[in-house]
Amino acid sequence: MSSMDWEGDKDRGWPLRKASSCYILTMRTILRKALEWPANKRWGIAAPVGRQDDTVEAPSKFVDLAPTDQADKSGVYSEALEYALSRPKVSNIALTGPYGSGKSSIIQTFLKKYDRRALHISLAAFLPEAGSEIEKVSRQEIERSILQQMLYGEDADKLPLSRFKRIRSPGLSATFVSIFMTIGLIALWHVLSQTSTVVDGSFFVPFTLENWRNLASFAFATAFLWASIHHLYVASFGLSLKSISLKDVELRPASDDLESILNRHLDEIIYFFQSTDHDLVIIEDLDRFDNAEIFVTLREINSLVNENAGVKRRVRFLYALRDDMFANTDRTKFFEFIIPVIPIINTSNSIDMVLQQGERLDLDERLDRQFLREVSRHLDDLRLIQNIFNEYAIYSANIESDEDNLLDANKLLAILIYKNVYPRDFERLHRSEGNLAHLLGGKPKLVAEGEAAKRDEITQLETLLEFGERQVAADLRQLRQIYAMELIEILPANTLSVGLNHSVMVSLSDLTGHDGFDELVVASNIIARVYNQNQRCDISELQHRVDPDNNYEERKSAIKAKAHDTRNDTMRRIRTLRAEIASLRTSRFEDLLRSNADRLDELFSPFGENGALARYLILEGHLDDTYYLYTSLFHSGRLSPDDNRFLIQIRAYTTPEPDFPIDNPKEVAAAMRDDDFRQSYVLNVVLVDCLLADPVRYADQITKLLEFLSANFERAETFLEVYYASGSGVPSLLDALSARWDGFVPAVISSERNISHATRVLSSLSERRLRELAARFDELPRFVTENLPKILGEVPELDPIRLESLGMEVEDLSSIESHQVVLRHMFERGLFELSFENLAYAYEKLLGEKDVQGLRSSNYTTLRAVSNTTLAERVERDFAVYLGKVLLELKDNTEESPDALLAIINRDDVDEEAVERFLTRQTTFIPKLENVPARWVPKLFNLGRIQPTWSNCLAFMDAEGYEKEQLADYLDRDEVRATILQDPIPEDDGAARLRSFLLNAGSLKEEAYRDYVATLPRPFKAFPEGIGDEKSQILIEERKIVFAKDAFEALAGDRDLQISFLASNIETFLAGKTGISIDDDYREELVKAEINDAQRHTLIKSMDLASLPNTPGRAAVIAPILERVDRPLPELSADQARLLIENAGPVRSQVSLLNKTAKSLPDDTVREILSALPEPYSRIRKGYHTPYLNPTVENLELVAWLDDRDIISSWSKGILTGDIRVNLKRP
Repeated sequence: MSSMDWEGDKDRGWPLRKASSCYILTMRTILRKALEWPANKRWGIAAPVGRQDDTVEAPSKFVDLAPTDQADKSGVYSEALEYALSRPKVSNIALTGPYGSGKSSIIQTFLKKYDRRALHISLAAFLPEAGSEIEKVSRQEIERSILQQMLYGEDADKLPLSRFKRIRSPGLSATFVSIFMTIGLIALWHVLSQTSTVVDGSFFVPFTLENWRNLASFAFATAFLWASIHHLYVASFGLSLKSISLKDVELRPASDDLESILNRHLDEIIYFFQSTDHDLVIIEDLDRFDNAEIFVTLREINSLVNENAGVKRRVRFLYALRDDMFANTDRTKFFEFIIPVIPIINTSNSIDMVLQQGERLDLDERLDRQFLREVSRHLDDLRLIQNIFNEYAIYSANIESDEDNLLDANKLLAILIYKNVYPRDFERLHRSEGNLAHLLGGKPKLVAEGEAAKRDEITQLETLLEFGERQVAADLRQLRQIYAMELIEILPANTLSVGLNHSVMVSLSDLTGHDGFDELVVASNIIARVYNQNQRCDISELQHRVDPDNNYEERKSAIKAKAHDTRNDTMRRIRTLRAEIASLRTSRFEDLLRSNADRLDELFSPFGENGALARYLILEGHLDDTYYLYTSLFHSGRLSPDDNRFLIQIRAYTTPEPDFPIDNPKEVAAAMRDDDFRQSYVLNVVLVDCLLADPVRYADQITKLLEFLSANFERAETFLEVYYASGSGVPSLLDALSARWDGFVPAVISSERNISHATRVLSSLSERRLRELAARFDELPRFVTENLPKILGEVPELDPIRLESLGMEVEDLSSIESHQVVLRHMFERGLFELSFENLAYAYEKLLGEKDVQGLRSSNYTTLRAVSNTTLAERVERDFAVYLGKVLLELKDNTEESPDALLAIINRDDVDEEAVERFLTRQTTFIPKLENVPARWVPKLFNLGRIQPTWSNCLAFMDAEGYEKEQLADYLDRDEVRATILQDPIPEDDGAARLRSFLLNAGSLKEEAYRDYVATLPRPFKAFPEGIGDEKSQILIEERKIVFAKDAFEALAGDRDLQISFLASNIETFLAGKTGISIDDDYREELVKAEINDAQRHTLIKSMDLASLPNTPGRAAVIAPILERVDRPLPELSADQARLLIENAGPVRSQVSLLNKTAKSLPDDTVREILSALPEPYSRIRKGYHTPYLNPTVENLELVAWLDDRDIISSWSKGILTGDIRVNLKRP
């Protein structure tokens, strides 16, 4: 038994069916050709009209993705193609360029001008999506697609013998064929039924029109039979024997074993080109399958077709493929002509195409130019860009259904770019699957990890803070020990304790831990207790000895500053970390990713090699967890359109205006995320009113709202201004903020809108809450005080009881003069600051007093005289403030009465240093020490505010706390000295210690000491110890020490004072009754002292002049005196006389002394002395010259006795000049 399979478009049938089909086809062909001409005529008329309509296109927001036929504007590509097609040896042409370079458009442009038929085969298989896996397309499938496009693209009537059959729709020709077959069958039946008559010929008789039925029947039957047999014969050419199967044997044609479908159906391909007039076959996108064998097969087919005798033309294959399809130089061997295509778009110029599409949709203002520039680097396919913007037009038209355009155009475009580049992942995104969904879903994990890392860092920083505090204490202890050790080195041996005064003494063992250590170290002198005696010690060099460059306070401050800076830096970092933790859950997704920069490669690894675009879109924030707003439609329900717009804006990380209308705040609150209440999105008047109206239900949301306001108060101030004006829950909001946030008051005060905030706080919070805030924050009442006029300007009707609740005081009473209710209330309660202006305003305006000048010169005295108790009580309540802000600030307040001064120094609630500064300015003296507190007696003397009298000085010397230095400082004042010296120092025995004090007051200025010593009524027997040479000299000069041997010998350590003491008492000394003896050295010094020449001459006579040659300096002292004193000279030897003359000083003195000693000098000695004198005296010797001398008395006396002693020949006076002419002896 055998069977046969027939193949033709996978259609198997019997020969009868095949013949019938061919027969019908033949009939249809005949009829179709008969009908073609009218149709063509109609098309020829209608086509121009249609083309004319096609050229006028209405503007559209869409653009098709088909290749354009306007690509080759320069015509160079068409020229190249025409050249290739004109070359007889060129059969395989390559049009090469990367994907999207415009190869299809160039082909379409060329075909527009090509006047012959071309077969276009396209194998479009788009690039796979990033991260997806697509099975490789088999070669058979590719070849089957090529064969199908070749055969099925042509009219079946032109390929009647093809084995690939197609379904045909019956037309008008089928009707005529069916009629023809019906008539033919009837005619054939009629002829067959008359077979005998046909055989004998009678059927055709008569052969005239009368027998038309028989003749027509025979003609129709013959034609029908011939047509049937003919087409059965023709149809047999399209039959093929696929296989013959016996029981155990199957016979197949050899072509069935070929893998290549094209080779298997090569006869079909050749038949195709024999039956059609195609001379150009265009094959596109074949390179996408990376199968070079198909190109080899197609080249072979091309060769066979062109070599076939039945094909009477040259058939060329044009391949559109990328440049790297063939390795090395293979493509130049494969193709006879290659045309390169310069890409019309790439990553460098894709921005222009993107901008062009944006302009087409009027998106220039809505799209960020920088975003387009950056994202275009990832888009290098024009059709892809066009499709993205086509989809944008559709999405935006449906999603942005209102006029507000709340959606971010950049984000919508980013979503559509992702959709087109990653279509499979985008489709999975709707089911919360895929790479993007997985990445976005990892946000909670990233937040948790970030919080954990920041908490760990906070723990480490807090540990460092604790260690730092311990280290600072240790450093300060060490610093104290260093200074304590050096202090002990300075103190006397066996010191038990030290202190600044006698009342507080600290043992050395407790020194470093004592609270007063710092004051001890910086003091100039301290009291040291050695056994049972107190001794004052100078430690002014202590700090310099420890550290010459930095004192104790500087080193202490450096330690604290370093620790303080470190602590501040650490605390600042902790606050920053805590703020980052609080804001971490509300951070943008891209910020979270960027904070995990070291994990980005891991997070984006699922996107594979083509993930750069996704990475950019996500990290730049163009693609985030708000994607669903751009991929779905909104349907009104519980949420109004305004409510939905509000939610859309916050999902786009845009904060709506505070007064944005919300119709259903409870529904909006329910639709918001928990973290939204920690962000600025919650700052909506309606929404906050809704939350505060139901604090139980929205307790958690209110807490988050307060946390946001406390952390971002400055950012929230615009909302608060709006909420103050239109919100209904202002008291509740401010009360909650002030109760839960410790930084509320500081934030209010430091704000640029502090007046507005403070006004609302004062007018909204309860009095109890105001008292609590004032107790916790001193700056609140202080701020209200400083800005009260502005606050009252905002709320003139403010109840003054609220101000009183703050415990505040009016800074300037005059500034609230227009608010009399508040002014009177605050004055009567004494709630105003103590300042001269307020006191003067109250004194003059509120009390009606007139003596304003008295307030300036004697303020306290004047206020004490006012009968109104309000001012007095206010001053007495804060006298220390009054002292500092009024009395010390009034520069002219120098005339307070003694009673006022006594009242001030008798107070215990004031700073004594401030009182001292106040007393320093006063010109009034306290007349007596009566009623002066003991502690103030030394201070009053220090300040010079006690009346300068000797009785007050004596009283001070009897007072507790008396110190000599203080009394000396007091008496050293010029004004005190000028006043007290107007009265003599008392001479009674009670004043003896005062006189002794003055004598021993070595700390007085020299001028003051001289004045006081000069007034002492009697001299003292001995010099006081330790007063210094200057003061001792004053005592000598003022002759306040009795001249005696003991007093002189007490000065043995100071030769100058002894000489001065002798000089001051020279007459007594020369009288020789004191028993004081001195040597020639003392006499020489005494001669130099301030005594007269007679006394000097007496001292010289008592000298041993024989020692003059050994003491030439003494001769220089004695000679001038002997020369000028008109007394007889002591007996002198020639050598002594010559030595005195040589040291007598000027030449005149030397000549004068020579005249006085001439009698004791021999002539030779005279000549030697004259030769030692300068000219002209040195020329007086034997010779022939004539010296001339000035006509002075000394020279006249000289030449006279020289002439008498025959040392010179003679002398004479000139007639004209009067000069003395000396005539010398001749040799």
